[in-house]
Amino acid sequence: MDQFTINLLFVGASFALYIGIAIWARAGSTSEFYAAGRGVHPVTNGMATAADWMSAASFIGMAGLIAFTGYDNSTFLMGWTGGYVLLALLLAPYLRKFGKFTVSEFIGDRFYSPTARVVAVICLIVASVTYVIGQMTGVGVAFGRFLEVSNTTGLLIGACVVFAYAVFGGMKGVTYTQVAQYCVLIMAYTIPAVFISLQLTGNPVPALGLFGDHTASGEPLLAKLDAIVAELGFNEYTAHHGDTFNMVLFTLSLMIGTAGLPHVIMRFFTVPKVADARWSAGWALVFIALLYLTAPAVGAMARLNITDMMWPNGASGDPVSVEMIEGDQRYDWMATWQQTGLLGWEDKNGDGRIAYFNDADPETVAKMKEAGWGEANELTNFNRDILVLANPEIANLPGWVIGLVAAGGLAAALSTAAGLLLAISSAVSHDLMKGQLTPNISEKGELMSARIAMAVAIVVATYLGLNPPGFAAQTVALAFGLAAASIFPALMMGIFTKVNNKGAVAGMVSGLVVTLIYIFLHKGWFFIPDTNSFTDANPLLGTIKSTSFGAVGALINFAVAFTVSKMTQPIPQEIEELVESVRVPRGAGAAVDGH
Repeated sequence: MDQFTINLLFVGASFALYIGIAIWARAGSTSEFYAAGRGVHPVTNGMATAADWMSAASFIGMAGLIAFTGYDNSTFLMGWTGGYVLLALLLAPYLRKFGKFTVSEFIGDRFYSPTARVVAVICLIVASVTYVIGQMTGVGVAFGRFLEVSNTTGLLIGACVVFAYAVFGGMKGVTYTQVAQYCVLIMAYTIPAVFISLQLTGNPVPALGLFGDHTASGEPLLAKLDAIVAELGFNEYTAHHGDTFNMVLFTLSLMIGTAGLPHVIMRFFTVPKVADARWSAGWALVFIALLYLTAPAVGAMARLNITDMMWPNGASGDPVSVEMIEGDQRYDWMATWQQTGLLGWEDKNGDGRIAYFNDADPETVAKMKEAGWGEANELTNFNRDILVLANPEIANLPGWVIGLVAAGGLAAALSTAAGLLLAISSAVSHDLMKGQLTPNISEKGELMSARIAMAVAIVVATYLGLNPPGFAAQTVALAFGLAAASIFPALMMGIFTKVNNKGAVAGMVSGLVVTLIYIFLHKGWFFIPDTNSFTDANPLLGTIKSTSFGAVGALINFAVAFTVSKMTQPIPQEIEELVESVRVPRGAGAAVDGH
């Protein structure tokens, strides 16, 4: 059986499972569509939350970014994991006790303001749409390779699948579909990692193999990797080469962005009791840890395998020849991925070799030129998002493992995409339509508007996913910054402070607008006359990266909210009592619906 047929079997079987679950758990009421009838067990909810969380960025993008940067990109692991601790301790139980369906509804009621609710909807949509772009990018990458179609065609197929199970299933269908998707994605991530760890270190536990010895050389694996990448002019894998200031800001942005992401928070509205919300967060951390403890090993081992393939005689020997790439079965994966446009190489000096090195380092260029390998890196394109998907092929693993990884990558991207689209549709139908525009809409009409809103969101996300602003994990990082700057401060102030409605609205608007403008300026999406470099024109833009600015946006949000609140009327007595009732432990063991 050829690889394409194996891929079709694994992907087709997983899709049939998801759609079957969605039909079985089809939402028949708004309560089931928005909160799965509030009847999900904490363990089940923890697994669904983990799938909702472990998106294309975690499954596809994160290991790729770690592989090609090393230690400095461990910030993704630290920030995302730390965010769940914040969520479990500071937000999830209190929001569940409040008893609403959506984040925007909580903000609107707590700050006794329809305007606050609408602003929260806008913040939610901006962050969620940015996030879902990264998921659709991952869908296109995975489909493009494993169904041997273009990225565009793959993205369109993925959009149709999401439509089939998310639009009709709602939160109830999505919850149980995500449980199945977690099982698929965690097996797809860990099984290849076990194989590769055994190959390289003899240890079946990838996290332990990472700190073990490289079987072929007898050296510690990380020491060997450091030596070989340094010889090719790249930074040592285990050393910190980046900007510590931005590293701290970025980690903080990811942490508070995680705690403010509406599609994650919505999961805690689905459990029966307040205590279950905290247990759900704990179980989610357990399930997430299974992947996050493996990701650093996947990145390091993949980087070592790639480097060994490009320099089969060692970095001091000869680079791989064009004849080997075209005729050796070990390199078939390169030809296959080249067809997707996500991998490319060029024999620039016509010597029949493909030299892979850091041509931005003058010393390395001089060394390579002297050795006769030219002055430019000839591996011209290696999209970071393909690394995890290509890893089994690079390691020459069995075809069924490659098919499993295909299904896992798609499960990761589609599970998060469904959660995000559900958050967007809930905000539009429940917070805008029922909450503001048509308060007398029937339950059937509200359910229909939710499904229409989700369908429109899928179309928009698919269109934007065709031209994303970066790799999957990078695009997602921007979404975390937006959530950190706008939603997280509002939730924290809503639970733990007496900030009034005017302060909350001013804070959210300030945090969102300043962060958006900064990102657009930093990415060069605004035209600035008479300057070739906007970062040179503005020293601040050169200091703080766009992905790190969410923490600054959050500080602006807090500062503006407290300042405006102090200058205006205090909150009404009944709202103050409401805030106190949410924080007080009394009755925390039972749901307080609608209060």
